[in-house]
Amino acid sequence: MPGAGLEGCVGFGEEARSKEGRGLGDKAARGGFFVNFPLAKQYFSQFKHMEEPLEMERSPQLRKHACRVMGALNTVVENLHDPEKVSSVLALVGKAHALKHKVEPMYFKILSGVILEVIAEEFASDFPTETQRAWAKLRGLIYSHVTAAYKEVGWPTGHTALFGAIGPLLSSPSLEAP
Repeated sequence: MPGAGLEGCVGFGEEARSKEGRGLGDKAARGGFFVNFPLAKQYFSQFKHMEEPLEMERSPQLRKHACRVMGALNTVVENLHDPEKVSSVLALVGKAHALKHKVEPMYFKILSGVILEVIAEEFASDFPTETQRAWAKLRGLIYSHVTAAYKEVGWPTGHTALFGAIGPLLSSPSLEAP
């Protein structure tokens, strides 16, 4: 992972589409997200009943969703130079999750924090403080765009504020958004 400039710090390009990149999504989903936030499983009919991380790891539906999440994240990263494209991608994701899936928007902040922790672990030697700050900034950008899409479709505004009641999700202060 390069260390200069926001795009250079944030980008992982081919790694997100590779087996390793998909593995990051799998690890984030089963290791941190669903284990620490089991209520999030309620939105997934195919694996909401699963309790064991190993069972979730073997779920083709979970792996497919993890790949979609990492693919969308990669699309955002690759298009940081094009704010309209970033807004468009995140608006589509936000609207689909608000209208079709009825997912609380706070889960975007939670999942992005878990993904950030996994990336920090997996790429520890390539993840200096400036890169951590760039990812934290990207995390804030994603959440801001997604919650704007939720508001645009009339999602109750109190729901987008729920994250404050949960508190910070990242164990490392250097990974928290500025």
